[in-house]
Amino acid sequence: MEASEFAKRRAILIAGAAAPCLALVPPGASAQGSYPSKLIKLIVPFPAGGGADTLARIIMTRAAGEFGQPMVFENLSGAGGNLGTSTVARAEPDGYTLLYGTNGTLAINRTLYRQPGFDSLKDLQPVSRLTHIGLVVVVRPGLPVSSFADLLKLLQGNPGKFTFSSSGNGTTSHLAVELLKSQAGLAIVHIPYRGGAPAITDLIGGQVDMMVEVMPNALPHIKSGRLKALAVTTAARSPSLPEIPTVSESGVPGFVVTAWDSIVVPAKTPASVIGAVNKAIRAALADPNVAQKIAVRGAMPSATSPEELGAFIRSEIERWGAAVRRSGAVLE
Repeated sequence: MEASEFAKRRAILIAGAAAPCLALVPPGASAQGSYPSKLIKLIVPFPAGGGADTLARIIMTRAAGEFGQPMVFENLSGAGGNLGTSTVARAEPDGYTLLYGTNGTLAINRTLYRQPGFDSLKDLQPVSRLTHIGLVVVVRPGLPVSSFADLLKLLQGNPGKFTFSSSGNGTTSHLAVELLKSQAGLAIVHIPYRGGAPAITDLIGGQVDMMVEVMPNALPHIKSGRLKALAVTTAARSPSLPEIPTVSESGVPGFVVTAWDSIVVPAKTPASVIGAVNKAIRAALADPNVAQKIAVRGAMPSATSPEELGAFIRSEIERWGAAVRRSGAVLE
């Protein structure tokens, strides 16, 4: 047999022997396996049942449907969200541990806490933003104002005589007012609470004068008439409160403040995995049923590319960091 003929027959035999092995690999899978091939865990660094937890479950349950794999939600709260966030920062970067991140955990806490336990720019990789969430200016019953312009006039004419409540030092509801004070030249006394619920309760009861709170928390009390809404902090009017003007159109031009949430993963997670999760999130947010469920909670879909989210987080660190420094709030 000639050498060339022998080589040809040998190649055929090798190919035939390899065929059964190739048949064991599922269609579309690589030698390393396809993603996802098992359960995915999403850590929400806040208590179960809260506004953040609810949004995370609505959106990411739908996103999990794109994978055909179950997703479990683990609420790992503590230290303003730092406990759950630092846990994900140390997790295996394989795409099976995701983090629900917010403007608080990924931007504010970087400046607010001396040692948050993670670096949001180095230890975590962005996947996509989920939503942006408007805040609303609300006042206690009986405060003699009927518009945001009236409130501005009252506050500017009486520096240091009125109070605002927040869910705690360095929280979004606190720092939003710090930004408003800076831009509008106001002097208002801060009364911090241990959470949004008691802050709203005392506002309803008349112990404090005003609050700038995230819409999901304030909407039920506005709808019931227990609180008076004067303006929203979004760039355009909110579909949830279309009759309420923006702060920007009511006397403080250019003032826009929104809370936001996102999905991030441990640093060094493969780009292919990040791309797959991003695609699933986009599909979830494009679902009209999901959009309707989050809209009634004051949130609007806001999907981004990983690169867009990364740039956005960097800009938000600067913006919220400046507000933290002006407030003087520092936590251990």
